[in-house]
Amino acid sequence: MANKIGKRISELLTERGISQKDLSIKANITESAVSHYVNGDRIPRGVNLAKIATALDTTTDYLLGVGETTDKDEDIALAKTLIARNAGDLSETERLELISLLTHKK
Repeated sequence: MANKIGKRISELLTERGISQKDLSIKANITESAVSHYVNGDRIPRGVNLAKIATALDTTTDYLLGVGETTDKDEDIALAKTLIARNAGDLSETERLELISLLTHKK
């Protein structure tokens, strides 16, 4: 997944004629972090992903590839990664909502 996000960021940088340094300035994140994301070494946390999307005039869904796969296992892996990476930033109410959504049975 990190490689997919990195590839999309890299493609957008090229399309828009923006350097990694320019992105780091526009998104207010370190050049090192941008480099790790582009190289697929790391997945940006939610807040950084949102900053990158805004700086590149795109959406977080596009960067994550949301809705582009029919592979349920890949979708679940993405959801787990996003939850794990951002769990500390969730409020108690958001945690309870998430638990409710995950345990809801149809």
